[in-house]
Amino acid sequence: MPFSHARTVRFADTDAAGVVFFARYLAMCHEAYEEALAVAGLPLARFFADTGLVVPIARSEASYLRPLECGDRLRIEVSPTRLGEHSFALAFTLWKIVPAADPAVANTEKRAAVARTEHVCIDARSRERRPLPDVLAAWVDAG
Repeated sequence: MPFSHARTVRFADTDAAGVVFFARYLAMCHEAYEEALAVAGLPLARFFADTGLVVPIARSEASYLRPLECGDRLRIEVSPTRLGEHSFALAFTLWKIVPAADPAVANTEKRAAVARTEHVCIDARSRERRPLPDVLAAWVDAG
């Protein structure tokens, strides 16, 4: 089941045209990823310090489906998928929450963007690939 992260678009996320700058979409996705790990009991600072591993992004892609502006409310879904012993992918869907005109009617959501990142587990010093640690693998496989 995907993890959901609620967020409001901030002024700092936008460009001179008043819409979210393209690179900020990936930053918001990464924020949702970090939150998903924290909720799953994987505090990043301790995890990396204790294991000597890092999990950099090896590939990213995004499709921008509708503009987002300062003040827009979002729900970001994060869905992990195992790619192999050393790697996994994260699929993100950014949903713009559109308030209903009538408070008695439910808000609607419109897909604003989709993104995907691929992550590879490596040793922090040697930069050699390493298997995903059990706790991270369990989170990915439960996704």
